[in-house]
Amino acid sequence: MIEIPGRGKLLLKHLVLDYNGTLAFDGALLPGVSERLEVLSRHLHIHVITADTFGLVGEELKDSDVTLKILSAKNGAEEKEEYVIGLGSAGVVAMGNGYNDRLMLKRAELGVAILGHEGAASQALLSADIVIGDIQSALDLLLNPQRLAATLRA
Repeated sequence: MIEIPGRGKLLLKHLVLDYNGTLAFDGALLPGVSERLEVLSRHLHIHVITADTFGLVGEELKDSDVTLKILSAKNGAEEKEEYVIGLGSAGVVAMGNGYNDRLMLKRAELGVAILGHEGAASQALLSADIVIGDIQSALDLLLNPQRLAATLRA
């Protein structure tokens, strides 16, 4: 549970992550991500949902305690949103950077847009509660809840 002054409590149960452009660049997991996911997996159920553009996600995350969902629909944005709804939006923090992440960022209790090396779609930025420069800093918000509270306080 994270107390946000002037806004109430966040009781997060699930972390839903886009892969390419968020956790990875050109299909390769970014430095420091696996270590952070390992620590966070002790407190949150971690889900990675992706179209797997580069075909590397299975190999890159093989040692991680995550639920992997490969998108099957032609409209990934709606599939990602439905995934978040299925988990119960109220307990979800979602992170992504793409146009197809905008609906899940908006639907999640806490949406975090990642700028990263690929940049971010403007609609993803507008749908998020927080915009941050890289995935390592975004995951660190969850590892250090006072940072999250400072960003979201009323």
